[in-house]
Amino acid sequence: MRRTSPHRPRRPRVALVVAAALLGALTTTPGTARAALEPAAAGTNTATVFYYTKTKNWSSTYLHYAPDGGSWTTVPGTRMEAACTDWVKKTVDLGAATGLKATFNNGSGTWDNNGGADYALGTGTLTVKDGVIAHSDPCADTGPVEGTRATVYYSTATTGWTTANIHYQPAGGSWTTAPGVGMEAACAGWWRKTLDLGTATSLKAAFNNGNGVWDNNNSADYTLPAGTTTVKDRTVTANAKDPCAAEAPDTEPPTAPTKVTASADGTSVVVSWEAATDNRGVTRYQVTRTGGTKGTTVTDVASTVLSDTGLEERTPYTYTVRAVDAAGNVSPASATATATTGEKPPAPAGGTPLGTDPRKDPIYFVLTARFFDGDSGNNRGGSQHTKSGNAAADDPMFRGDFKGLVAKLDYIKALGFSAVWITPVVLNRSDYDYHGYHGYDFYKVDPRLESAGASYQDLIDAAHAKGMKIYQDVVYNHSSRWGAKGLFTPTVYGVRDSQWSWYYDERNEGFTYDGLTVEPKSGKSYYNGDLWSTAEPTGNTCVNWGRPTGGKSAEGYTLYNCQWPSPTSGMFPKAYYHQCWIGNWEGEDARSCWLHEDLADFNTENPAVQNYLIGAYDKYIDMGVDGFRVDTAVHIPRVTWNRRFLPAIQERVTRKFGAEAAKNFFVFGEVAAFVNDKWNRGSVNHSAQFYTWKERKEYSADDEKAALEQYAYENGLGTGGQPTSTNAFLQGNDYHAPDHSRFSGMNIIDMRMHMNFSDAQNAFSNGKDSDDSVNDATYNVVYVDSHDYGPNKSSERYSGGTDAWAENMALMWTFRGIPTLYYGSEIEFQKGRKIDCGPSCPLSTTGRAYFGDHLAGSVTASDFGRADSASGQVATTLAQPLVRHLQRLNQIRRAVPALQTGQYSTEGVSGQMAFKRRYTAGATDSFALVTVTGAATFTGVPNGTYRDAVTGDVRTVTDGRLAVTAPGKGNLRVYVLNGPGRIGVDGPYLK
Repeated sequence: MRRTSPHRPRRPRVALVVAAALLGALTTTPGTARAALEPAAAGTNTATVFYYTKTKNWSSTYLHYAPDGGSWTTVPGTRMEAACTDWVKKTVDLGAATGLKATFNNGSGTWDNNGGADYALGTGTLTVKDGVIAHSDPCADTGPVEGTRATVYYSTATTGWTTANIHYQPAGGSWTTAPGVGMEAACAGWWRKTLDLGTATSLKAAFNNGNGVWDNNNSADYTLPAGTTTVKDRTVTANAKDPCAAEAPDTEPPTAPTKVTASADGTSVVVSWEAATDNRGVTRYQVTRTGGTKGTTVTDVASTVLSDTGLEERTPYTYTVRAVDAAGNVSPASATATATTGEKPPAPAGGTPLGTDPRKDPIYFVLTARFFDGDSGNNRGGSQHTKSGNAAADDPMFRGDFKGLVAKLDYIKALGFSAVWITPVVLNRSDYDYHGYHGYDFYKVDPRLESAGASYQDLIDAAHAKGMKIYQDVVYNHSSRWGAKGLFTPTVYGVRDSQWSWYYDERNEGFTYDGLTVEPKSGKSYYNGDLWSTAEPTGNTCVNWGRPTGGKSAEGYTLYNCQWPSPTSGMFPKAYYHQCWIGNWEGEDARSCWLHEDLADFNTENPAVQNYLIGAYDKYIDMGVDGFRVDTAVHIPRVTWNRRFLPAIQERVTRKFGAEAAKNFFVFGEVAAFVNDKWNRGSVNHSAQFYTWKERKEYSADDEKAALEQYAYENGLGTGGQPTSTNAFLQGNDYHAPDHSRFSGMNIIDMRMHMNFSDAQNAFSNGKDSDDSVNDATYNVVYVDSHDYGPNKSSERYSGGTDAWAENMALMWTFRGIPTLYYGSEIEFQKGRKIDCGPSCPLSTTGRAYFGDHLAGSVTASDFGRADSASGQVATTLAQPLVRHLQRLNQIRRAVPALQTGQYSTEGVSGQMAFKRRYTAGATDSFALVTVTGAATFTGVPNGTYRDAVTGDVRTVTDGRLAVTAPGKGNLRVYVLNGPGRIGVDGPYLK
């Protein structure tokens, strides 16, 4: 910052410079006998300060300082002397002081005073480089090197260190004084040091950042030979090439994209193509459009699909595609593809995502078809209506709908939730498909969910009008067993003889299945006449088409080959679907095989499949949904998510709604791991936290090969080789800006807490243990049970009791992450009931029972966590003890920013479920001390006035200590520094 006054620059406060966020795995000090950062020798209490000049390019540098407790030197201070290339230094006598405050300037009014905070330095040898303090001599060992040489390159690309030291011991010699000698910047992400080993031919070494953060090879130290060696991510490469050697420029262009297709839908055109190849990798594509009155346009995209919207009616458009690599080399143009637009469709209602931080929004999860019936005209029982027992209970599987959900948004708002996670909305097709996970037409909303005046768009807009978000459950991994309309649907063998005519419907060429419309010949909405054929279809690949298998059905009927969908029959083309059944849930085949006969596994490494799915979900992004819950995310390789699907989501939201909306478009994946350890049976590729990270190396341009390469590479590194993060953790009592530079774009459901929620203390302990391996655990979606499982892989809805539920909720609503509740749990709905038994029992007896009876009546809510009015059965529901508990928890969480977006720490905290949280941004500084159920003591906290959000109790802290007595099971205390005091009114638990 430039200063014009000749007087000493203003110093409003003194603060320590904190090093950049580093991998937690590297914080262990070296294991061999060597000291930590050593003070200056007794009797010579000095500080030798080295200052980096290359960035500033000053002709002279002055050190302006004050020993601790002493006076400042006269401006501009004392001139520093040349030390070595790009460094100056000055040794100052500190007398009895143990440190000094310092600023630097060029003697002509240009200052570096650490952004107004000054630098706080200790004694001994110190470096200040671009705002970062370290402890080393950057000019050590820069003279002539004699004897055996070792040139060591160390990579800080993963750790993010801004300086590096090597602490070493030649074989047979002594260790250098900690922290060792400063390494020189070699090139981006690499540091270098050439060492004289004398007669030794090897050395032991450890590396550190000069501020106490070490990489000592997991306490084993590194053994390095003479010659040139690289150390990267704990991998030592002897006789290595110089990683900073200039590479030959890349002048080879990519190949031209192939198989370009263009298809029109109204005034939109979807263009897709197969990926180009390049010697170093394609980074983007340029799509050139000609036609219409607006001239030629060129659009850059990262994926292999472009949805071109807002075109002119009845107009031909021609497209060509070029590939571009990182060096800017451009491929030849592809062959042309042409499409002619049709009529302009009616403009849909405008949908725009709310675009706010998702951590502020607790989530209510509903199975739409089982929540509330707003329109009985779209109810459907399907082929299993009678067999399941649903008919006897007058309970069709498709019962709830968007109209019912719109009608009860105020109920959800009255509970305090501002986000609603709904099950998949695409047209489904199977014998029992109310849940939405058997997608058939991914481009069409299932008509069994919509009504006149209550379309999916109407639901999104109605929720947004109430300040509530819609998170859409999406499936990229699989389709229904009848394939995906528009990509591939199988034709299966089926003769309508005396045995099978009850099952195979007579073909009606003029009828199209939509799940809702009744086909007149059969009288069924679940018509299947379009699926069956006795004539072998053209291009059939199914083995032994129509021949008897030799087996019989349960009824004694003859079974035939190609009668049912199967991955191993050859019925599904390899290009679009995988060809095997899963055998190992933690093996590579979890990616490349079918999970179940009703879940036909997409070959998501194929560009045509990718384009089909990207184009489908672009439609729902355009409608204004606020995020995607990703089903079965673990069954698609992370590299495919990172290369294709996640960038496509970000690109579409950015293009449609802007960068801020894209930043807050919430994607959270189901990476199911049903074990209680940190890593899923040691397989990092099948562990939830793994999916929150970007890739760390390049793989084959072919996505299928890349998936195998990534699997082998990451499992080879093992759990100890995975990245770590401090994004969820306070530094002492201080909030720090999170580093999301390595974030993949996918957050996760907290499977480990979910698995352990049979006891809140277990959930808390297990959650904390995993947080350093998640990119940012403050975004974890946390729930007790769901539509699939209860804690400990239980197949029943949680039945731990009301007090335990209250305790679980108290933890979820104050600990890091986004609290989420499965519909009905607010009244312990269906507790202890089996969650899902398929069509073998009535839905009314399961955890997916119809909830609407509890919502009958009317309710209005103008604010979150409060009902303005309620009548009928819904009023009784809102009066239940857990509902009242939930409402107040939501009121407290909404009023305390630290509980929404804060980092946390248990440092200086005694107690079973106790922690401190803080969030700082702009004028907001929210600091809270929380204990759930048990007593706690907080030490080393900031002094000041704390007010409990539950009781209103006021404590004045003068010695950094605050003790809290046990509030009782399900209760909690939230002492907020300078907080608002009591929030809400006492209820059955919070009092």
